[in-house]
Amino acid sequence: MSFLGLEGKNILVMGLANRKSVAWAVARTLEEEGANVIFSVRSQARLESVRRLVGDRRVFVCDVEKPGEIAALADSVRETVGTLHGLVHSIAFANYSEGFRPFHETRREDFLQAVQISCFSLVEVARALKPVLDPRASVVTIGISSLLVTAENYGYMSPIKAALESTVRQLAKSFSADSEIRFNAVCPGLLKTSASAGIPGYIESYLYAEKMTFRKRALTTQEVANAVVFMLSERSSGMNGASVIIDAGLGQNYFDKELIRLAMRPEPEPGAGTADDHADA
Repeated sequence: MSFLGLEGKNILVMGLANRKSVAWAVARTLEEEGANVIFSVRSQARLESVRRLVGDRRVFVCDVEKPGEIAALADSVRETVGTLHGLVHSIAFANYSEGFRPFHETRREDFLQAVQISCFSLVEVARALKPVLDPRASVVTIGISSLLVTAENYGYMSPIKAALESTVRQLAKSFSADSEIRFNAVCPGLLKTSASAGIPGYIESYLYAEKMTFRKRALTTQEVANAVVFMLSERSSGMNGASVIIDAGLGQNYFDKELIRLAMRPEPEPGAGTADDHADA
């Protein structure tokens, strides 16, 4: 038996999009630990696009914007595996199709859709799956590393992720009335995923975040997956309603000397002279 004790455990991973997804890294790591992983994707089209990736693994279709599909997912899980020992909620969506907008110009329909998919879906899914969750099951969702930073290009998703973390705590309390089912959030810094590529200006933010880490090397999806898998295991049994930050020190390195130098004394443009050069002419 491995340290994590996940052999034979049934884990549902929601939100698989492609091989760069956090969901995929989590699933592969779970399988390395001997867990039985089943997937949920948002549409039949997405199922077809990941079929080569998942092979003969069980994959259910569930669009969390449709309550009927959430209920059907719960029925399918019950019929297929009977009991779930863990749930990974790796689902988020924001409509950035029109590019960056100042926060105060956020459209009602965009905000409400993002809340439903990225936050309230956790409540609906947990409620629907409660009858099939083991009394000591673990539920893990994916947050963000800081709710205090006002990242302009992330826009209205920042308060929605704040709502998600609050929802985790409320679910942990609510479920504690008759079970030991745990709810936690793993909150990574910036990652190189396909979903993040749709955020306006993300590449610049990602490269900046890399310089902000203590090690000057970007956070990897696998590092996030490792934390998620630990939180799914009984080894994290003392953690409930928690937000676990995984950012390689990014949030503690505001006064890094290299960043200060670049901000206060930026490098001259190639071929440009300095003030001293002109004085000597």
